[in-house]
Amino acid sequence: MKKIENAFEHLLFNSRWLLAPVYLGLVVAMGILLFKFGKQVWLLLSKLGNATDAEIIIGVLSLVDIALVMSLLIIIILSSYENFVSKMDDLHGHQDRPEWMGHIGFSDLKIKLIGSIVAISGIELLKAFMNVDNLSDRHMAWMVGIHMTFVVSGVLYAVMDRLSHR
Repeated sequence: MKKIENAFEHLLFNSRWLLAPVYLGLVVAMGILLFKFGKQVWLLLSKLGNATDAEIIIGVLSLVDIALVMSLLIIIILSSYENFVSKMDDLHGHQDRPEWMGHIGFSDLKIKLIGSIVAISGIELLKAFMNVDNLSDRHMAWMVGIHMTFVVSGVLYAVMDRLSHR
């Protein structure tokens, strides 16, 4: 019976490698976002001569939005891989290794994720405010409500996390 238990536990432990293709998929998603970023830069440059200030600001906010999502993906990919799949031992001495690698736990990752979602939602809301003439009051109310839900959820999660660490 102990042999079966050990085999089962090894199977469960090794199942963590099923996450590796998921992280590879997120790397592919970053490539797609990079393509979208390049397309957005090209669009912004092509409109530069006759674009309004609001269109330029919205274009730049879109670039910032993509950059935040890509940064969030890097944090998720690297820290989740190290937390759930395998340590990146060969990279410990690498000069470009981010300081946070290996130090972000699951709880810290969730806080960063919620913070990034709030920032991305804020950028989307700012873009909507820049284009307020083309949106209905109902649409704007939903956007503000959703953003505030993210903000309140983030604050509540941070408070719960802080209380649990005491």
